[in-house]
Amino acid sequence: MTREEVLATLKKQKIRFLRLQFTDILGINKNVEVPENQFEKALDGQVMFDGSSIEGFVRIEESDMLLVPDLETFRVLPWVEDRGQVARLICDVYTTEGEAFPGDPRQALKRVVGEANQLGFTMVAGPELEFFLFHKDQAGNPATITHDAGGYFDLTPLDKGEECRRAIVNALEAMHFEIEAAHHEVAPAQHEIDFKYADAITTADNIMTYRFVTRKIANDFGLHATFMPKPLQGVNGSGMHTHQSLFRGDQNAFFDPHEEYQLSEICKHYIGGLLRHAKGFCAITNPLVNSYKRLVPGYEAPTNITWSEKNRSPLVRIPARRGIGTRCELRMPDPSCNPYLALAVMLKSGLDGIAHKIDPGPPVNKNIFQLTVREKRKYKIEELPGSLFDAVQQLRKDRVVAAALGEHILEHYAAAKLATWHEYTTAVHPWEIERYLDRY
Repeated sequence: MTREEVLATLKKQKIRFLRLQFTDILGINKNVEVPENQFEKALDGQVMFDGSSIEGFVRIEESDMLLVPDLETFRVLPWVEDRGQVARLICDVYTTEGEAFPGDPRQALKRVVGEANQLGFTMVAGPELEFFLFHKDQAGNPATITHDAGGYFDLTPLDKGEECRRAIVNALEAMHFEIEAAHHEVAPAQHEIDFKYADAITTADNIMTYRFVTRKIANDFGLHATFMPKPLQGVNGSGMHTHQSLFRGDQNAFFDPHEEYQLSEICKHYIGGLLRHAKGFCAITNPLVNSYKRLVPGYEAPTNITWSEKNRSPLVRIPARRGIGTRCELRMPDPSCNPYLALAVMLKSGLDGIAHKIDPGPPVNKNIFQLTVREKRKYKIEELPGSLFDAVQQLRKDRVVAAALGEHILEHYAAAKLATWHEYTTAVHPWEIERYLDRY
């Protein structure tokens, strides 16, 4: 859309407020909302905000930032507000000197996408975000209460989760999403809504919108939607399996009908890059202390760094489709990640694999969850970091992943995660009280 088309739509639909949305380095939605008398100023990228108040942005003495909207992201929010209709624009963050701010995650992804474009590639990504729908407690606070006893693809709704899921689909479609499927997942109260793949930047924007809309609609139903990776002990956690491929124009660069498995050398090297750098980008794709309680054996989450063209136990899987649908699926990310940074490090790692012709090795088409330690050594299968602390150490050592983030984001992100880890390790948890209080 052009500036004039956006202004005309704002006027025609009697929009009262415009949200200028952006994302901090931790992947949290932020916004500055302006009334209608500021719409033209907003569309011209002249709305300023205090960057010193946002996680990982700038020091107090250099805090003023500008929000420059991407007009293609203009959407009218598909629900009625009491004090006037609201629309939104997703923005890039710039300094007051007109330069791209190095701490802006969206522009970090744009930089890596630009590198791929210079090589003739366009990344296409399709994520599968799982989430839980819980009831709230008597005080109205989020809880892990559920009356849902459903399982994978179950039809009969046992509480109001299915009705809420349909309302989420309706809201997303009103915001121009093409929804491909919606279903109950493996764990009680766990759901998944799949939307169509797109280029990397659009996909990251869609993930941020998806999470926001899901939580908003759930709240309307008196429920709480959470993208926390492992909210319940003893059941599967929530993942964000990310399907990805590279295109050259209309041609899928991952497909070669004459190669083994019909996978091109580009595809195999891309997979090699993902495997080579998986330890290094794990702190980005799996960013919480809680993320590593999902990445444990026994609950379908991958912990083994290898690939397969047949089964779902390795880190990277090749779905059955070929031709234009040829792709690899990275199964480690979870839906709490910052999607701009996650897609940036995945793409950068794959491009490094292509540049250095990294061999992923032969596929392991066995159930890796059932392999012994000796068998894993035979196949040279390594494992992902076991904690957020270990993942941050690996992040700091990986130059390719660091280059994808840039120095500013890397330092602020690592510092924030290590502070979280310190807070976690010094806290006394209920498990410790139950286990030790009456024994020692």
